[in-house]
Amino acid sequence: MRHRITVLGAGYAGASAAGYLARHLHPDDFEITVVNAEPDFVERIRLHQLAAGQDLPRHGLAEMFAGTGIRLRLARVTAVDAERRTVTVTDDGGTDRIEYDTLLYTLGSTVGDHGVPGVHEHAFHVAGRPAALRLRRRLDELGEDGTVLVVGGNLTAIEAATEIAESRPGLRVTLATSDELGGWLSPKSRRHLLRAFDRFGIAVHQHTTIERVEETGAVAADGTAFASGATVWAAGFAVHPVAAASGLDVEDDGRVIVDRMMRSVSHPEVYAAGDSAYIIGENGRPLPMSCASAGFTRMQATAAIIGDLTGHRISKTSLAYLGNCISLGGKDAIFQLVGGDARSKSWSLRGRPAAHAKAAVLRGSVWAVRYPTYGLPTRRHRLTTARYRMAEAVAH
Repeated sequence: MRHRITVLGAGYAGASAAGYLARHLHPDDFEITVVNAEPDFVERIRLHQLAAGQDLPRHGLAEMFAGTGIRLRLARVTAVDAERRTVTVTDDGGTDRIEYDTLLYTLGSTVGDHGVPGVHEHAFHVAGRPAALRLRRRLDELGEDGTVLVVGGNLTAIEAATEIAESRPGLRVTLATSDELGGWLSPKSRRHLLRAFDRFGIAVHQHTTIERVEETGAVAADGTAFASGATVWAAGFAVHPVAAASGLDVEDDGRVIVDRMMRSVSHPEVYAAGDSAYIIGENGRPLPMSCASAGFTRMQATAAIIGDLTGHRISKTSLAYLGNCISLGGKDAIFQLVGGDARSKSWSLRGRPAAHAKAAVLRGSVWAVRYPTYGLPTRRHRLTTARYRMAEAVAH
């Protein structure tokens, strides 16, 4: 019987991890199954563009995995039983259970309401393709004369607000953030950011915490009411509750606690990567939920899986950020370099050159999923008894 590897989720971490494993493990010894709810790989970091009205290219997973031997199962993951090593999935045909020997958990994240009433009932978001299309339909209904409130002050909120304002100039866009907008940026970058918001006519309310979302707007903690035809919630992410109910050790926020090799600290046959994993970066802080984290953790997880199952040396992937690349509409952006302490350095790239850099990042992220071995020769490693050393490695 072949060793069964199941990958849950086909986002930036899961899709590229599955392809990398398929190109490095011998098909006579390994069976790789990817479970994903949608038939396409979704460019999540471009969903604000989709919501604003742009059409994005489709990337079919079946076509991307063609010739690799990967089995694609289109279904929604509803449960994981870490003790019995099973995954429960649901599709149009009903409920099924998939048994695994090794599990790679990469279900990612979704919008986080942080307990704010009305978010799930009345707000829109761009943390998934269906949600982005729902927002797009709402913006179409508003036409050329409507109001949009974006809640949040980090990358997703900034990119959503500027993209909507640029693509639909008739709309009045407001952003409310509980902190200082772009406060983590270098002084030059922050000035550039604020000038962009002024150019787009986006009203900014800093140090404003939204405590309730209603059908026609939102209310801040100080009582300020914001009228809105579409409230876009971009105030953070949350992981799916599957891991917390699985028997795996998880953080308070539901992320799977892993060691430096991305193995679950409680179940070493389970690995996690991307937004689902709780791992400390090189700066001593937990890696944030982001596309960049998906890349770092995917590379480490696949190296560990291959090493644990075949006996090959496990290389260590650096878990350090170089910077943040923030779109400000289609023709403007900021690339902010950060140091080892995750603080912004004085150097940054701004304007059209930064927009070209961001476009390269977007192209590169899709290329990395399509070509997870980066064009290097594939190696078909065989299964060895090294798989039994996983528990020993965690125990020591």
